Amino acid sequence: MCEAALCVTGVRARRCTDQRGLELACGLPFLASDWAIHDLLAARDVARARALQVALGKLRLASGHFQGRVLAVDPHRVRSHSKRRMPRRRDGENRPAIKTAQTFFALDADTGQPVGFTTGTAARTAADAAEDLLGLVADVLGPRGHGALVVVDSEHFTTQLLDHVRGRTGFDMLVPMPNQRAMMREYRNIPAECFQPRRAGFATMKRAYTPRRCAEGPFYQYIQRSGELPDEYHFKAFLSTRDGEEVSDLTEHYPKRWHVEEFFNAEQSLGWDRAGTWNMNIRYGQMTISLIAQAATHQMRKRLGGPESNWDAEHLARTLFAGLEGDVRVVDGNTIQVTYYNAPGAERLKEHYEDLPKRLKAEGIDPRVPWLYDFELDFRFR
Repeated sequence: MCEAALCVTGVRARRCTDQRGLELACGLPFLASDWAIHDLLAARDVARARALQVALGKLRLASGHFQGRVLAVDPHRVRSHSKRRMPRRRDGENRPAIKTAQTFFALDADTGQPVGFTTGTAARTAADAAEDLLGLVADVLGPRGHGALVVVDSEHFTTQLLDHVRGRTGFDMLVPMPNQRAMMREYRNIPAECFQPRRAGFATMKRAYTPRRCAEGPFYQYIQRSGELPDEYHFKAFLSTRDGEEVSDLTEHYPKRWHVEEFFNAEQSLGWDRAGTWNMNIRYGQMTISLIAQAATHQMRKRLGGPESNWDAEHLARTLFAGLEGDVRVVDGNTIQVTYYNAPGAERLKEHYEDLPKRLKAEGIDPRVPWLYDFELDFRFR
């Protein structure tokens, strides 16, 4: 988790990190080598990493990090140099297809915080990954997630996923329909009076619709029409598993899907922008640890406020976590005191982290750190 928060690919004893007492500031008696972490994660299977995700998600739910009303599911794909067979994708029309490692994330679209993730292999489709991910999200949210709206992109428009969401989950789903020429012609032939004007240049209609080979229909098709004159009309259709209010779903809820891209841009440096191994145990474990680091840094951002709350993960790591100068000493026999000098926002840091053992005791929390030989950890800012 320390490595993830620092946005680095490896922390070894020969590097400068261990010269700053960082291992003690993070509550560790030592900094583990890359090989030690490799062996640790390899010995723990995917099921244990998944269980850790669920446990972390429940803690975050109880802490108010999720609202559970709108969920955004989207894949994050990074280039891989693995020699294994892997999906190949183009980054643009004029670029060659390259191997990509894909990870599917689920975010609470109102708060922008990740609920969980799953990975995709060469044999796993977007629909398969989404089914698995929604199962994990259901374990995290429990009854609070019942009726939540899941917004996805067009690659998730499959009869398999629509039937699964309607018949086997407590979620609803909103997905764009492909822009096929035959469908565009059909939309143009719909009588104008079937559309309800919403504002200048924007009208909508809703109708029951069942795609071919779907067993759980009927669903509901939302069609939006843009433009003022018939020759300028543009149509876009969405399919929803619920009979919702199409204007709020299309203009308020669905645009929240773009928070996933904002999350990737800001947080991928924590360990989701690289695919160092295709060993599934190690990959799941490494990315789950990054999820813990993201949760911890999110809470720190909320406490700090100001400009720090808007920094991306790499900026926060470079300026705050790896950019502080200080010293470490043992005081009062059982307390390790970390003193930082010239820390940005020192007054706000003092408010939350000075006299930390007393603050924890006041909240009914044992301040001793078990993996730090039961020492207490305290901070000073000069």
